Amino acid sequence: MTMVSLVPRDNRRADSRRPNLAQFHDNNPSPGHSTAILEAVILTMGGNASKVTAQDKAILDMKNQRDKLHQYQRRISVLTDKETEIARQMLAKGDKKRALLALRRKKYQESLLAKTDAQLAQLEKLTTDVEFALIQKDVLFGLQQGTKVLQEIHAEMGGIEHVEKLMGETADAIAYQQEVSDMLGGRISNQDEEEVEEELLALEAEVAQELPSVPIAQPPVAEQRQEQEAQAERRKQPAMLAA
Repeated sequence: MTMVSLVPRDNRRADSRRPNLAQFHDNNPSPGHSTAILEAVILTMGGNASKVTAQDKAILDMKNQRDKLHQYQRRISVLTDKETEIARQMLAKGDKKRALLALRRKKYQESLLAKTDAQLAQLEKLTTDVEFALIQKDVLFGLQQGTKVLQEIHAEMGGIEHVEKLMGETADAIAYQQEVSDMLGGRISNQDEEEVEEELLALEAEVAQELPSVPIAQPPVAEQRQEQEAQAERRKQPAMLAA
């Protein structure tokens, strides 16, 4: 006698048809893909959107944040290179204060990226934990903090024109420089400040080597001739006296 399963075929295959959110995101890495869009895709494929778990959503949010972070890393490297160049130019002009400001801002941007990258790496480990339900609140809080830091990084992405304001002489540029200096005052650690000072000293040494040596001024030809004639005249005097 043939046994017929009473479980509907669609229900038996629902899990196998439901794509994994993280896998879908890996194939579609744009940060603009939201959970709502993925749920719509699941429904289109015949899956059950209600089975999108909190863990799936956390993984997706985490991957979105990492993608944004990597985009910022590529973009901000252009700005930090420019800030190093501005520091070099300021040192060549003897303006150590502005050179230091450019290096401090660069250090702040780099520390933001490094800190966020480390936080997201830790969250990635947590989201794969079997006991995800027990640490769900911690993960979600971490993601919220990551979002805030990414917003802060985004605010730093003002473009090359903002970086070049660090060397401006106008009233607007000077006000901007003071604003940046005040902002950095409470956001850079003592260790970062020490590293910035060391970088400034190293850059000063490089700039000093690159500057052309000051030539020793040679006296004009007329002065040289007069001096030679005077020396010749002085040599003649003892001879005349002896005679």
